[in-house]
Amino acid sequence: MNYRHAFHAGNHADVLKHVALLAICDALTSKPTPLFALDTHAGRGLYALDSSSAMRTGEAEGGVSRLMAEAPKHPAIARYLSAVRACRNEHGAAAYPGSPWLLAHALREDDRVALCELIPEEAQQLQANFARDARVAAHARDGYAAMKAFLPPRIGATRYNRGLVLIDPPFEAQLEEFDHAIAAIRDGLARWPQGVFVLWYPIKLRRSLQPFYRRAAALPAKSAFVAELLVRPDDSPLRMNGSGLLIVNAPWQLDRTLAGVLPLLRDALGEPGAAARVEWMKQAD
Repeated sequence: MNYRHAFHAGNHADVLKHVALLAICDALTSKPTPLFALDTHAGRGLYALDSSSAMRTGEAEGGVSRLMAEAPKHPAIARYLSAVRACRNEHGAAAYPGSPWLLAHALREDDRVALCELIPEEAQQLQANFARDARVAAHARDGYAAMKAFLPPRIGATRYNRGLVLIDPPFEAQLEEFDHAIAAIRDGLARWPQGVFVLWYPIKLRRSLQPFYRRAAALPAKSAFVAELLVRPDDSPLRMNGSGLLIVNAPWQLDRTLAGVLPLLRDALGEPGAAARVEWMKQAD
């Protein structure tokens, strides 16, 4: 595996994923019971947008940098931009928070976070970044295997009945990755049926995703929907034209929140022909 998220940190896909992740965390923390969060493909958790890797692609310019300049008026976007500013206050003006940092930022003292990263160098940096946070355990291991090991979550004498699993794989082999991810979510639901499961996926040609949508609709969950942001028309299989999130067992009214956010992200980050949508795969009665 050669994927390094440092090349893509802060791009339009990160914006979508992180706006939604914070909205989910805020919905879950509105209730007092402790939470458990698992990030299966965590990367290093914290990035520098002035690094050679980030500057080589310049993807953040069309993502978080453009959004900060535009600053569309919506509470979920304001929440995300506030988190980015908090990260920069702590780590410098070029810092960008990965999902591990955002989880640690959004969750509470009695919540717990497990982070998994398979690439040794990335895992080592991940562990260093969170070494001082007693709530966070960073593991150098395969995230899909960790779902079997960590679910249902129990740490010491504490059982965690609520929380989320974020699955954000590199999709180097797209068809195989969808197979692995759907199988992992199915198994995870059997172990922790009340958990919120979030899968990020790239969009090149949307019509090629039809088998994935059908399999998502067949998951043994009460509810599932997709939220997608295309920053350009999905007419090229050679580039990532957008991305989406499959959200299983979403918190109440998250679909409405994202339905209000996505058009604003489309207008701020998109080229002509950009699009956005929220569509239910399976809806609770």
